[in-house]
Amino acid sequence: MSFFFRAASRPARPSPQELVRSIKESLLALDTRTGAKALEDVEKNVSTLRQTLSGDGEVEPNQEQVLQIALEICKEDVLSLFVQNMPSLGWEGRKDLAHCWSILLRQKVDEAYCCVQYIENHFDLLDFLVVCYKNLEVALNCGNMLRECIKYPTLAKYILESSSFELFFQYVELSNFDIASDALNTFKDLLTKHEAAVSEFLCSHYEQFFELYTRLLTSTNYVTRRQSVKFLSEFLLEAPNAQIMKRYIVEVSYLNIMIGLLKDTSKNIRICAFHIFKVFVANPNKPRDIIQVLVDNHRELLKLLGNLPTSKGEDEQLEEERDLIIKEIEKLVHLSV
Repeated sequence: MSFFFRAASRPARPSPQELVRSIKESLLALDTRTGAKALEDVEKNVSTLRQTLSGDGEVEPNQEQVLQIALEICKEDVLSLFVQNMPSLGWEGRKDLAHCWSILLRQKVDEAYCCVQYIENHFDLLDFLVVCYKNLEVALNCGNMLRECIKYPTLAKYILESSSFELFFQYVELSNFDIASDALNTFKDLLTKHEAAVSEFLCSHYEQFFELYTRLLTSTNYVTRRQSVKFLSEFLLEAPNAQIMKRYIVEVSYLNIMIGLLKDTSKNIRICAFHIFKVFVANPNKPRDIIQVLVDNHRELLKLLGNLPTSKGEDEQLEEERDLIIKEIEKLVHLSV
């Protein structure tokens, strides 16, 4: 009897249409009503949405209902209301909404992601999410939502090519460490998730991108310098970025930046800088001006490389590479005499 009593006492969930209508009405009411009641209604509806989309621990989500909710949310323009009203919600409401966002974006109809298609027709939502990094209260929630969007090539491509992308070069230097780190994670996803789109973007925006990136490498902020040189050392050495790397390592200005980073007080920065510097030196097709810089600065460079920090037994490959680069520089000096 107790089982039947519990089953009977469970309140019936609203239909997808009813739930979406209720969410929409409560979000719209935020513009016309003030006070805790309006916000409470929204957060209650968003909590119900989260339980419906992901289950409540006792009842698993009904996938047919989940898909229907996604379709209704797009049809009723509720996805736009989610983004626009994110700053108005409390901590729990924002958390629930970001969780729902990731589930909604994954819903497919005939091999098409319906919510992704909606965002493709409302790209301004992506710009809004990027700008939200300036809002301390919602930055991390919006960062999570952006990274969900970046999983889809069309959305990532838009952000890369939009004017909003340049804001990330500011965000990674924000004084709030958590937000700056989150922005860097989003920045990395933009540059690593979709090889073809990234390659196309960097080929057409090469000068502009690396001019901005150079500011990060020479930042007075230690964390910014360390994270940016580490990412660049990983990014340039990946096979899909070979053409970008070949272009980068023939420019004297970038070689000089790496030489400067080899002098940094941080062991980690010096090691990451070495992994980029070594490609300049090992390049079999070094331009004359690159060779000249290496020869003119060979004494200082040999000293810096000789003092490159390595831990005994920790990285034998690093020591081997360092020795090869030292020999190559000495060879260049010998040939120039």
